[in-house]
Amino acid sequence: MAQATFSVRMDEVLKKQFDGLCQEFGMNASTAINVFARAVVRQRRIPFEISSPEADITREGAMQAFMALRAQAKDNGVADMSLDDINKEINLARMEADE
Repeated sequence: MAQATFSVRMDEVLKKQFDGLCQEFGMNASTAINVFARAVVRQRRIPFEISSPEADITREGAMQAFMALRAQAKDNGVADMSLDDINKEINLARMEADE
């Protein structure tokens, strides 16, 4: 298989930390980058979550989120569930996740 060069710029301290961890894993940085690239191609996605820092939570934002959830519960026909019904659903979901 033909080889190609891939050049990446990164902070010098980050590179040293990355190289050190790769060594602990028994590989070099090039192998680690190849493992990452193969995972991206195989899964057709970045194999971990990328997110931005959470925004500050305000009372107004929390109320908007709560009202949206209430509307969604009503639309889905579950607005009248009792606390016992909700807890049963939570326990069922936990048991299914453990299987």
